Amino acid sequence: MLTNSINSMHKIGQGTALLGVVLPLLLIGILKFTPTEVEALKPIINGTPWLTWLYALFGFEGASYFLGVFEIITATLLVMSVWSARAGIAGGAMGAMTFLVTVSTLLVLPIWEEKEGGFPYVNFLGQFLIKDVALLGISILVATHCFARLRARS
Repeated sequence: MLTNSINSMHKIGQGTALLGVVLPLLLIGILKFTPTEVEALKPIINGTPWLTWLYALFGFEGASYFLGVFEIITATLLVMSVWSARAGIAGGAMGAMTFLVTVSTLLVLPIWEEKEGGFPYVNFLGQFLIKDVALLGISILVATHCFARLRARS
């Protein structure tokens, strides 16, 4: 009985973690097609040297749309991971890339609340970005879990 309860809680935890990464990707991905998000991305992309190429290649709107499409495809693949290990590997890898990039922006963007004395007090931007550390971890877990599922079938 205890084993069944633990297995049930494990499945609930997995489902909640998956939903926790899919929802932000999907909702923020959809938001990327709005003028509000196009404007909101400007200080983030312009403030991150390894992302400025997006504007050179796609322009302001095109960069936002590109990111939106990437995020929506990632969310879709992560949902499909429940049934398809290959989709999960792709979605997990794409999610990991997405969140590795967003986490990397913590290194160069102004994320500390200066009115409170800076570190360790994060400002609104820092609060928004810091959660991506957990989403990075979930994406890696999905990819590796799906890879293990695929290998077990071989």
